[in-house]
Amino acid sequence: MIQRFDTGPRMSEMTVHNGVAYLAGQIAEAGGDIGAQTREVLGHIDALLARAGTDKSKVLRAEIFMTDLAEFSGMNAEWEQWVVPGHTPARATVQARLADPSWKVEIVITAAV
Repeated sequence: MIQRFDTGPRMSEMTVHNGVAYLAGQIAEAGGDIGAQTREVLGHIDALLARAGTDKSKVLRAEIFMTDLAEFSGMNAEWEQWVVPGHTPARATVQARLADPSWKVEIVITAAV
């Protein structure tokens, strides 16, 4: 069985299948600097994972897209406070042009349920 969460005409915010949660790219809606946007995105991730019955200690993989890698250390400062020590996921971070110029970071998560 496939579960879909917050399904719209283009995408779902999360799908769950075979004990794995796949999150769509999460972005900040409130704006702000890289730290504020990263915190907001991680909060969205926490909320979606909770809806799937899991949490950040079960994140398997993270894909992080940033508009400016010069802000890498600011994003990492928030990330390192968020992840569970000893349970850090496989991760990739790349610089990319995001769909909205006000977005500084977008994070895609895959997690065990």
